[in-house]
Amino acid sequence: MFRGLLKLAPVQGGVHPSANKARSSALHVSAAPIPPKLFLPLLQHAGAAAIPIVKVGERVLKGQLIALAPSELSAPVHASSSGTVVAITDVCAAHPSGFNAPAIVIETDGQDQWLPKAEASDAFQEDAMVLANRVAEAGIVGMGGAIFPAAVKLKQGAKHEIKTLLVNGSECEPYLSCDDRLMREKAEDIIEGARLIRHILKAFRVVIAIEDNKHEAIAAMKAAAEAYGMVEVEVVPTRYPMGSAKQLIQEITGREVPAGARSTSVGVLVHNVGTVYAIFQALTQGRPLISRIVTVAGGCVSRPKNIEALVGTPIEELFKACGGLTEEPARLLLGGPMMGIALTSTAVPIIKGATGVLALSKSEVQQDQASPCIRCASCVDVCPMGLMPLDMAALIKAENAEAAVDYGLADCILCGSCSYVCPSHLPLVQYFRYAKDKQAEKREAAKKLDLTVTMSLAKQKRLEQEKARKTAEKAAKRASKKRRPSRRRGSESAVLQEAPQEQKTAQETTQTAVEHKEQELIS
Repeated sequence: MFRGLLKLAPVQGGVHPSANKARSSALHVSAAPIPPKLFLPLLQHAGAAAIPIVKVGERVLKGQLIALAPSELSAPVHASSSGTVVAITDVCAAHPSGFNAPAIVIETDGQDQWLPKAEASDAFQEDAMVLANRVAEAGIVGMGGAIFPAAVKLKQGAKHEIKTLLVNGSECEPYLSCDDRLMREKAEDIIEGARLIRHILKAFRVVIAIEDNKHEAIAAMKAAAEAYGMVEVEVVPTRYPMGSAKQLIQEITGREVPAGARSTSVGVLVHNVGTVYAIFQALTQGRPLISRIVTVAGGCVSRPKNIEALVGTPIEELFKACGGLTEEPARLLLGGPMMGIALTSTAVPIIKGATGVLALSKSEVQQDQASPCIRCASCVDVCPMGLMPLDMAALIKAENAEAAVDYGLADCILCGSCSYVCPSHLPLVQYFRYAKDKQAEKREAAKKLDLTVTMSLAKQKRLEQEKARKTAEKAAKRASKKRRPSRRRGSESAVLQEAPQEQKTAQETTQTAVEHKEQELIS
């Protein structure tokens, strides 16, 4: 309703890549078969890795907690199906380098037996923090790709005044249609989940933002929201990266999130539509996050579709469920083609934040060689953050990332719009990703150095206190020794004083005895 009353500032930049969503979005979501083995990484979220609490050889049930979150900025891991833990070892991780990461491996038994669930209560009658903690226990993270623990965001309601809960259903990445299908098939549940989050945050209004190319999803969500006045469905233009939180906030509220600030600074909190659905399941059914809808697409996939996969399912199993691959993919991606992660193996397991798996053919992948920058400034025109990508890339190439930070590197959202339009085919976003990783490493090293200095100072203080204590004890002993002779002299003088008395007593005794003897003689 506010969009009609306020003149909002237009969102700048952005591109219009081919959507390529038609084949997968036309079909209902299907369930993926239970794989023979599940590979559940301990780190599939932002923050610290989870800690295993099961042993090799132990039987586990579906939904059972198998790894604990060591801190608030983490998420626990649950068994996606019943079976036996056969290993806790390193597996191929969802990372461009293809490095290995620790995971719990479960050999499934095909029974898919659930852990007995507690009876769910009326969540709207519960305290906000109780509900947020239940979301944390369910291991829910941002399912739009951010993989940030959802409970941490929910608890922001206790620290900031959240006026608007923004549910992100824009899904601007090409090929991906998992959110589109979710909104079409689970509209009522998403609305209920949004109302629950509003209850937790005490937000004034709820806005569900959907791009204007998703007509059926818009109709379904509007129908489901009709009964609730505080829930609005807003249609936004189809333009990449409209799904970025800062762009969506500006489009819906007209407010720009300041550089270096979070969305809470303008009274808005954003949750992906998949995350909202997962929160609904956790708070009303007691279900942890053990599965998600994944778009399996790309020119090499026989039958692209959206499929509900258990977390930990190897990607190769999803390709099998879609009829297999027609040819060797030119590029394998986890996520969309603009911001997805390039993979080196189909053995990589599905993680909680995996929106899609793409097997792209040669015709779908840009194969042109990079050439020198021609200073056309196309990258500047499309940058949604108003940055100067060509200058930042030149600085990073010259190993001067600090100067690139001054040009706004921290505000870059790595959307890849600059790389998409670059006529010289420069891998601009790769430069920024590299520099950001280096900056993160530097911050981590600085943090460790600070911790080392703090611990060193604490040790030095502890040693000084110990030294002072020993010095004080020695001083006390010396003082004690000085006092002892005086006491001895006092004792000796007392003895000396007592001696005459004893002598006197002896003399009196002798005198008495003599007198008694004289009396006897007289008598």
